[in-house]
Amino acid sequence: MSPREPHAAAGAERGIMVVVVGPSGAGKDTLMNLAARRFAGRENVHFTRRVITRHRDAGGEDHLSVSLEGFAAMEQSGSFAVWWEAHGLKYGIPAEVSVALSRGHIVVANGSRSALHRFQAAFPRLKVINVTASPEVLAGRLEARGRETHEDIMARLARGPLTVRGEYDVTELDNSGSLEEAEQKMIAILDELLAEVH
Repeated sequence: MSPREPHAAAGAERGIMVVVVGPSGAGKDTLMNLAARRFAGRENVHFTRRVITRHRDAGGEDHLSVSLEGFAAMEQSGSFAVWWEAHGLKYGIPAEVSVALSRGHIVVANGSRSALHRFQAAFPRLKVINVTASPEVLAGRLEARGRETHEDIMARLARGPLTVRGEYDVTELDNSGSLEEAEQKMIAILDELLAEVH
């Protein structure tokens, strides 16, 4: 079954959909969690929870876990603004984000570089934050996880560039240094976007 192309949400052009992407080990989940805490209580900034066909206790981000059958049913019923497949899993962004966007708010979502064309088709105002780090830093973080061999990690890093390909509004966020510095960069990017919608 091929994914249906999403349609731009009516009235969503007032707000900005922010998609955070980046390779494994870049620290995008950590930065998103820190930013969510910083903006907690702000009615005009939303960090959306993804729907994933992954066990709820698998670690990483807080997500809504569903079966493949449940995901298919949600997709058919129009429950997703965007959905995609990667690494043997399916990911969905709830259609409810269009409500916040129609109010001129910022919505932040954990995304994938391979799915950016779907986000672009669905959201008139799209901002991409590409969280990266030097290959040496990425390799060190991935090795620390202990999930892959050194050879597997080197092969992963050699597969492709860390940049975003395509015509998107992208801001690069280098997380090779201190986490505090990267957090401040993330906050500054979101603050600048908030100034655009108000």
